[in-house]
Amino acid sequence: MNKVKSVFKKISHNHKNASNNLKKRSITLKLFLITTLFFTAFITVTMIFQSIFIGRFYLSEKTKKFQKSFNSFTQDYNKYVNKNNGLDPPGEWFVDYESKNNAMIATLNLSSFTIGMGQNITENYDGKEIQAFDRNKITSIRAAINLWYNNVNYAFDVLSNRKTIIFKSNLNSSDTSSLISISPVIVNNEVTEILISVTSLQPISEASSVIKSFYIYFYIFAMFLIVILSFFYSNMISKPLKSLNKTASLMANLDFSAKCDVNSLDEIGNLSSTLNFLSENLGNSLNELQNANEKLKEDIEKEKQLEVMRREFVAGVSHELKTPISLISGYAEGLKDNVTNGKKIDYYTDVIIDEADKMSILVSDMLDLSQLESGNFKLYMDEFYIDKFINYFIEKHKDRLLSKKIFIKPFISCTNILVSGDRFRIEQVMNNLLNNAAKYTPQDKAINISVSRIENEVLIEVENPGEKIPENELENIWHKFYKVEKSRNRNLGGTGLGLSIVKNILTLHKSRFGASNTDMGVKFYFTLNICEDEQIY
Repeated sequence: MNKVKSVFKKISHNHKNASNNLKKRSITLKLFLITTLFFTAFITVTMIFQSIFIGRFYLSEKTKKFQKSFNSFTQDYNKYVNKNNGLDPPGEWFVDYESKNNAMIATLNLSSFTIGMGQNITENYDGKEIQAFDRNKITSIRAAINLWYNNVNYAFDVLSNRKTIIFKSNLNSSDTSSLISISPVIVNNEVTEILISVTSLQPISEASSVIKSFYIYFYIFAMFLIVILSFFYSNMISKPLKSLNKTASLMANLDFSAKCDVNSLDEIGNLSSTLNFLSENLGNSLNELQNANEKLKEDIEKEKQLEVMRREFVAGVSHELKTPISLISGYAEGLKDNVTNGKKIDYYTDVIIDEADKMSILVSDMLDLSQLESGNFKLYMDEFYIDKFINYFIEKHKDRLLSKKIFIKPFISCTNILVSGDRFRIEQVMNNLLNNAAKYTPQDKAINISVSRIENEVLIEVENPGEKIPENELENIWHKFYKVEKSRNRNLGGTGLGLSIVKNILTLHKSRFGASNTDMGVKFYFTLNICEDEQIY
């Protein structure tokens, strides 16, 4: 048991150190900081990445879409002019293209150097003839044509290699760039026109600028949201862990009464159930160990007491039997050697018989006492009328005491009262108390035996006149072989076991008993429980 406790103390010490370290670095704070830092870093990196690459991505997507739409328009345009012997398609084609793609598109006739946007929408390249044409658009188209025409490689790719090209450039003095796409129109295997499409990249720049401004507010809101979510997240995770830690701390201190109240359907909830199960089992096991340890201590103590009793028994019997054995041996040798005759022979014989009777009483008392003190003695409880019992007992011993000129005076104040007890053993108690009283009562004096009722008990008292017992000796008279007269004067007789037998019998009856000095002499008393029916009555 001590080994088990030392193990638990070691666990408790280690757990206290761990708890102190946990207080220094709280898991709630750690989770809060880690979560906040992680999401802050994630949001920050994401926003920086988007700020840097959003324009490029937007430009890439814009270029792909612009090129795809322009290629589709070019294919349709080539099919139309080849089918209609070089006749331009309706102007609605151009208007529809521009509205869908937020772009400008026009044609440059290579033979007449005129810019057109389908049937009935043309202008001389020199700008002398304009028909329903937007001046801003034509300015942008002209700028695009000039950039293409002045770049030898671009012109060669379109006119000679008959390729569609796309490039980015500034069409005016502003910082706004535009995408320009140029494709040849081939009729009868000859390049007769070129298609020019221009779209401004200004919306991308404006969108990037707006997004960067928006990110400032978004970043502030995101940080606020991250802090709140991190706080709730860290508490959500740490709260059950704290509950588990608290229960584990109590277990480390050998307190298995507390239970963890985490009931979530996850690993932590499962751990909580396991910890509660472990706590309950450890508590039961520890209680069983403690009970077994207490039982073992009781058994050891009982064994020690039995050993002491055995030694006292041997010592007491040796001392008490020494004298009668010596007397019997001496007187028997005298009879054997014929040193006596007549009346002296009778005297020797009476001494031998008297000492043999004393030895028999001593052995009988020792057997009774050993049974009573062993804890294996069983009472045979019965119900009897205490007044009739005492009257019978007095009648039984009255003549014996009268022969010694000692009287008995009964004082019975209650009649027809049933008490509970082992009748034979209670009579044994009365015999020992009466014999003890008779030893110290002078001739021509009376022993008082009284019976009275006190609530749910009957009080029996045996009082004898004579010499009082010193106050410091009153508690010792119940011990085996204890005699008030230290010289062990054999004239008073007795084995020194009577009162010890009385104490054990009355203890088994759960009686209150004792002895006290009175004006008359010494009084012994004990109680018996009244039967339940009598108590109700």
